[in-house]
Amino acid sequence: MKYTLLLFMSLFVATSVNAQIDAPQPSPSAMAKQTVGLTEVTLEYSRPAMRDRDIFGDLVPFDKMWRTGANGNSTITFSDDVMVAGKELKKGTYAVFTKPGKSQWDVYFYTDYSNWGTPREWDDAKVAAMVTVPVNKLKNAQESFTMAINEITMDSAHLQMMWDKTMVAVPFTVPTKMKTQASIDKVMAGPAANDYYQAASFYMDADGDMKKAHDWITKATEMRPEAFWMFRKKSLIEAKMGNTKAAIATAKQSLALAEKAGNADYVKMNMDSLKEWGVKM
Repeated sequence: MKYTLLLFMSLFVATSVNAQIDAPQPSPSAMAKQTVGLTEVTLEYSRPAMRDRDIFGDLVPFDKMWRTGANGNSTITFSDDVMVAGKELKKGTYAVFTKPGKSQWDVYFYTDYSNWGTPREWDDAKVAAMVTVPVNKLKNAQESFTMAINEITMDSAHLQMMWDKTMVAVPFTVPTKMKTQASIDKVMAGPAANDYYQAASFYMDADGDMKKAHDWITKATEMRPEAFWMFRKKSLIEAKMGNTKAAIATAKQSLALAEKAGNADYVKMNMDSLKEWGVKM
């Protein structure tokens, strides 16, 4: 009986040690995704609450670097190069650090976003952009720190940060017009070589209309006369169509191009096919 009780107590203690209590975090994490024009913008941050505390000038001192939220770095990710308050910022992820003041904030976009809080050693070389923006007063207090993408237009938006009765907004612009024009130019110019190549490859693999597949792969090779992989595909399509003579001629083109490009894999594949089709190598 004593042994059984001892075993039960041991199991209970072991289970208690390994168990983890699920409890809400005082500064819960948040994520916000927003499309601005054709650019994806993602915010990840933690949200401390006021909890009857004085915030700016007290909990968050004026004119000192602030982590901008709680816990790990607050980050912003842009899928395209953007302009932040007139300053260029390359696409990627940045930590958002701030230096709050009474009438204005300095906002820093920092390339190292792996810190917990502010960096131990600040490195000006890691500041991708720094902008200064005015403080706006809110009528009603914002209980939890909030970051958001608002004031969205076709090619611009504001990164807003709000807490207590303070709000700052960092304007940024995205390359919507440039990306749209590039898309228009591509469509109006017709399919690219790779479009024809992909379509022909699908038809070949799916046993589709091989004549169409051959027409498409021919257009691809005409547009990319150096593309040994496209000539390889053309030879396989011709072989599948039963035109071995054409397949051999095309495979020889692919082989020569692959040798010139130094691509050993395609050299071997072409040589293997040529042997299979009766060519003595």
